[in-house]
Amino acid sequence: MASCVQRAVPMNTDAGRDIRERSFKFGCEVARFALKLAPVPGVRCIVDQLLKAGTAVGANLEEAKPGSSKREFVRCVDIALREARASLCWLRICAAIPLGPVERLGELQAEADQIVRILTAIAINTKRRMLVGLVVSAFCILNSALLIS
Repeated sequence: MASCVQRAVPMNTDAGRDIRERSFKFGCEVARFALKLAPVPGVRCIVDQLLKAGTAVGANLEEAKPGSSKREFVRCVDIALREARASLCWLRICAAIPLGPVERLGELQAEADQIVRILTAIAINTKRRMLVGLVVSAFCILNSALLIS
């Protein structure tokens, strides 16, 4: 008879540490970029939005890390994903205006896009594993009920 015990997937893996480190570096690079821009009225709000979104990605991933439930982990990753998408949007606006060196903006956009892709995969895979876990649990309950009756 097969065991119905779920195995926990460790959230503190090397891959998890890599995306946290990558998003931290991204936030630092966005901050460096924002600090180099001239404080022009009207443009400052765009730069502030970029700075908030760019640094929030790493902050939310750090919040997801410490032994939280899978549901809380997914919530924090989803928020980080939204912030990464917002960063990408603000970087695109900066490139369209243009604000700052176009080459540097391209590099930041490429990194933001990669972070969005990684976080999307993490969110989808974690949600999928949670769903599979629920199905297995339901099957185990049903199986136990049938064995009892």
